[in-house]
Amino acid sequence: MATSRPTVSPSTATDILDIAEGLVQSRGFNGFSYADVSSEMGITKAALHYHFAGKAELGERLITRYTDRFDDALAAIDAAALSVPDRLVAYCDLYRATLRGQRMCLCGMLAAEYNTLGQPMRDAIVRFFDQNQRWLTALLATGRQTGTLRFAGPDEQAAKTIIAALEGGMLVARPFQDTAVLDVVIDRLLIDFAGDTGPFVPLTFASVTSPSPSKVPKTR
Repeated sequence: MATSRPTVSPSTATDILDIAEGLVQSRGFNGFSYADVSSEMGITKAALHYHFAGKAELGERLITRYTDRFDDALAAIDAAALSVPDRLVAYCDLYRATLRGQRMCLCGMLAAEYNTLGQPMRDAIVRFFDQNQRWLTALLATGRQTGTLRFAGPDEQAAKTIIAALEGGMLVARPFQDTAVLDVVIDRLLIDFAGDTGPFVPLTFASVTSPSPSKVPKTR
């Protein structure tokens, strides 16, 4: 007799990704297992393997989905009628909003575990940072040409500096459980690159964190 497949709803794959994303952002990729996901969802591990054959495949899909959402957020910033400094503010707020949601940047968390991950996941992480670097490099080049941003050195190096500062600010803020640590980093970046931009005004763009509150996994 043929073995029947697990009974799953069409939304199960999305639910798995949502739960797994929250676990990675709170514990790291090596800090959770399929058992954690199945326990959160109340389904069998067989159902998980039906959608994602192994944890590496799940991880690669998580990065791709996160990168796509980040790309949507960047496109929304580009489509808005914003000045170059305000676009930089909006970019920084993607990180700020993630941290305020008690999450870390997915790819920032995975970068810390880079040497323990398979090559497909490593490649996907690099693509995420390359995407961000390209977008920021173009923004900085425009700011330099229009005189709305001021910085020394090549545009590409400045873009790497901004990404490193934001990712590092999130990591340092975490043990203190204080989002103000990242706020200080962002304020310093905005002063250094754009001068006094005035009070920060939140702007609404595509979220880079998808799980609804009901799908946020429990912390240990």
